Amino acid sequence: MTENKKSLNFIEQIIEEDLKTNYTQNDLKFRFPPEPNGYLHIGHASSICLNFGLGEKYNAPVNLRFDDTNPTKEEQEYVDAIKEDVLWLGYKWAEECYASDYFQQLYDWAVELIKNDYAYVDSQTSAQIAEQKGTPTEAGKNSPYRNRSVAENLDLFEKMKNGETAEGVHVLRAKIDMTSPNMIMRDPVMYRSLHKKHHRTGNDWNIYPMYDWAHGESDFIERISHSFCTLEFLPHRELYNWFVEKVSKNGEFLPKQREFARRNLSHTVVSKRKLLQLVEQGIVKSWDDPRMPTISGLRRRGYTPASIRKFADTIGIAKRENVIDVSLLEFCIREDLNKTAPRVMGILDPVKLVITNYEEGKEEWLETENNPEDENAGTREIPFSKELYIEREDFKEEANRKFFRLSIGKEVRLKSAYIIQANSVVKDENGEILEIHCTYDPKSKSGSGTEESLRKVKGTLHWVSVPHAIEAEVRLYDRLFSVESPDADKEKDFLEFINPESLKVITGYLEPSLKDAGVADKFQFQRIGYFCVDKESTPENLIFNRTVTLRDSWGKIDQ
Repeated sequence: MTENKKSLNFIEQIIEEDLKTNYTQNDLKFRFPPEPNGYLHIGHASSICLNFGLGEKYNAPVNLRFDDTNPTKEEQEYVDAIKEDVLWLGYKWAEECYASDYFQQLYDWAVELIKNDYAYVDSQTSAQIAEQKGTPTEAGKNSPYRNRSVAENLDLFEKMKNGETAEGVHVLRAKIDMTSPNMIMRDPVMYRSLHKKHHRTGNDWNIYPMYDWAHGESDFIERISHSFCTLEFLPHRELYNWFVEKVSKNGEFLPKQREFARRNLSHTVVSKRKLLQLVEQGIVKSWDDPRMPTISGLRRRGYTPASIRKFADTIGIAKRENVIDVSLLEFCIREDLNKTAPRVMGILDPVKLVITNYEEGKEEWLETENNPEDENAGTREIPFSKELYIEREDFKEEANRKFFRLSIGKEVRLKSAYIIQANSVVKDENGEILEIHCTYDPKSKSGSGTEESLRKVKGTLHWVSVPHAIEAEVRLYDRLFSVESPDADKEKDFLEFINPESLKVITGYLEPSLKDAGVADKFQFQRIGYFCVDKESTPENLIFNRTVTLRDSWGKIDQ
């Protein structure tokens, strides 16, 4: 059942210990519980992979539960996006659940807590309640309403439920211990009045449960065995246990909350509030802008489910928070696409190459491999002609011996084509090179087996035939922030660190095989990087997003 091919993480160790003591295989059940108040980001992806990965490892069901207890921030759009993200990552949930499914049960339990003197209606303001909570070193003070009669509490709570009281006038609080060293246990709020329409229950409810009350009880209802949360919920574990114990009967199976550390990603932010700010202020175009760390943004940029799952597996699960360098995520997508993405040729900063001894009007179709990493990828034919585009940076009129690309008097091979030698250039009035004139060796064709074709030259360039080239909009995406931790400086607004070079839009010239590329198709533009077709692309207006450069250019900058 549990092969130890690699060492267990501490969460797996917890489960293994439980299986040795008081749990059976059939007791195991997990859940992924997002709040539908925004799009999921790369941090959520780690949690998805953790919970669903445990389900796969232990052959146990995993619920997808939406903790939809705040109608002011939650929308169906976010529910739909979250479901799409989980499915895209390759996981299937056992049951689709909602905290709102349990509103009546949660209310009924709250009434029982009132009857048993474990909850009361408080009529203080939120500021007064906060002040009376005390500090970590100073005990809190009891509310003047703490000893209301059960009958009065039941009456007020019913009126809150019916919308007969105004928002903010009353809250329902658990009656625990205002002197507890754990401030979470100092009579936490269970319900607040909100006269807002809920995306699923409409106007049925005028009160909504707080997260701490709804979360543990939802786990209890669903018979979740292990409820994994991030570290900020560690102080809440005592309250989690208190709540589920109060509604359970003797001997009932209780869920167990355990915590793991968030893994933050460098050169971005993962706060939903800050991500929403980026969208609302127009710094990015949408939640799925390819510069966003959202799963939908990464998907649109060209990341694959396999690369994100590999990233989550590589960083693992820890008890201490730390920042993971985004270069590791980029490494994972490079490694995946290197094996799977077809190699094609595209020119992003073109200069014209004219082969003076090539016949005017002639064209050839040359065979080239689709992916040398995949022997089953096959080959395709690409057109060759007298006039070609090459990258401007691949030519220098004069170059030192370490420059292995094209320069006057030197030879290079054109990928899957011929060996050429540059002879002269044509410039405009400003000295800008318009054309490079060269000659080719007609006997040096790649793969022909001739003596000339076997001749070694130090450089190989990619190219595109000018008369056959197709134009495309190419969006060169880069890291959204110019510093590793943009929200770490409390003296500065994180928006001050936006990378002005995070998006450049240019026109690229691509080999004609790409004219039929479909949305989300992925390619390696040889010697440049990995690209995918954007969802806004059409056959008349092709749009490619750069997923990642071929090599880590930021590594040099950061040193």
